[in-house]
Amino acid sequence: MTATPLSPESNAILDRLRLLREADAPTHGGRVLSYVYDSGLAELDELAAQAIRIMQPVNGLDPTTFPSVATMEREVVGFARRMLHGDDAVVGSVTSGGTESCLLAVKTARDLWRAEGGVGVPRIVAPVTVHAAFHKAAHYFGLELDLVPVGPDGSVAADDLIGRLSADVALVVVSAPAYPHASLDPIEEIAAAASVAGIPCHVDACIGGWALPWWGGVPRWDFAVEGVTSISADLHKYGYAPKGASVLLHRGLDRHRAQYFATTRWPGYPVVNPTMMGSKSAGSLAAAWAIIERLEEESFAELTASMRRATETLREVVDGIEGLRVVGSPVGPLFAVETDVAAAAARQVDPHHWADAVRQRGWLLQQQPGIVQPNGVRLSKTTHLTITPVTESVLEELGAALRAGADEVRGVPAVAAHDALASLPAGVLAAAGAGGMDSQTAASVLQGLGLGGAGGALPDRMAPVLSLMEALPPEVTERLLIELLARLVEPSA
Repeated sequence: MTATPLSPESNAILDRLRLLREADAPTHGGRVLSYVYDSGLAELDELAAQAIRIMQPVNGLDPTTFPSVATMEREVVGFARRMLHGDDAVVGSVTSGGTESCLLAVKTARDLWRAEGGVGVPRIVAPVTVHAAFHKAAHYFGLELDLVPVGPDGSVAADDLIGRLSADVALVVVSAPAYPHASLDPIEEIAAAASVAGIPCHVDACIGGWALPWWGGVPRWDFAVEGVTSISADLHKYGYAPKGASVLLHRGLDRHRAQYFATTRWPGYPVVNPTMMGSKSAGSLAAAWAIIERLEEESFAELTASMRRATETLREVVDGIEGLRVVGSPVGPLFAVETDVAAAAARQVDPHHWADAVRQRGWLLQQQPGIVQPNGVRLSKTTHLTITPVTESVLEELGAALRAGADEVRGVPAVAAHDALASLPAGVLAAAGAGGMDSQTAASVLQGLGLGGAGGALPDRMAPVLSLMEALPPEVTERLLIELLARLVEPSA
């Protein structure tokens, strides 16, 4: 395909786009330890870009018109099936990302539960640490999300979850691993119990699905476990594909077919969709397919080995920082860090102050608020690190930033909930309790908190914001966050 020369006007547009990108967090080089998954291989970026360009005009809606789409999807699903120890009965689809994969897993389970005679509101049973996509799925599709409390290390007791199983459960969800603390749920035990009860068991391996197969020393968690009926695994994470691409695999052809939506009950063309979207780009699929073709199993294993070395090194760095500790026994290329409460108070490090200090040194860690579980037990606030293959090349510089950031804030008290609430304008909680805030009220509250100002700029230090999120009722926090994000993309007056 010959490149067409661009006019001066088009080049000016691209120049502006490059200028806009300069305000973004860096997507390469390992300085953002969440959201982006840098293989460190420039060739993969170029391969993906050219694959997307080739498929740019193609509509992924109809593989009968564009058989290239069917071929690529068939080969991606086939590779994923082999990777996840599936047999010929395991089939699936490529989706637009982990959220869509999780939504479709729930939609499929709900429809089958109804078809098998289920009446009323079905339940999803999952640990508290299950991904927020399942909160969204329950909300969208009318299920109850029954969350099972976990221990302080993020691990769930199998018996606690199994004790929730009954005829109104449409789906059990376990994680490999769970994102917040990288805890691997007891999948074999839970899947076996679900199978005996006749309940499908979904493994959310969106973050681990393309890394754990080569990690080593991991308990069985995939289709090698008999009771596992579906798995989600994101290609745009450790499959190193551009956003957004994921796979959702089902054990059984009929279960997969229940994922589809089809109708001929209108005067247009027959609509048969395996995913939520109809018309869709084939670019992400093409990029994912090309990267799989290029890497194959050997290179995936090498990249995973690099991540494992980097992860072990960084965990050792954190273990050596007085006042901090790694949460639990994380599995895979991610972990969370909390205050070491065993240290003297003057030597403790607040993880959110730490993340702010490290950010000032050019590294972005992800702050996670503490929450109170349904049983009243609180999970501590943490800072999350996601490791990628490129991390190994920056370990010395990153380790120095982690240590220096901790030294800067050691002994600095966490932002007190009382102080955070004291900054709220009068009447906010009462307004929320009386039916919520309208847009203008929410905007005023945000501005009073120093958020949502001109250009949507956020404060340099996020620890106070996270403290406010922990202190406020969830419905207030959620309303304010909706307003903040909505105003970021609204046209100016």
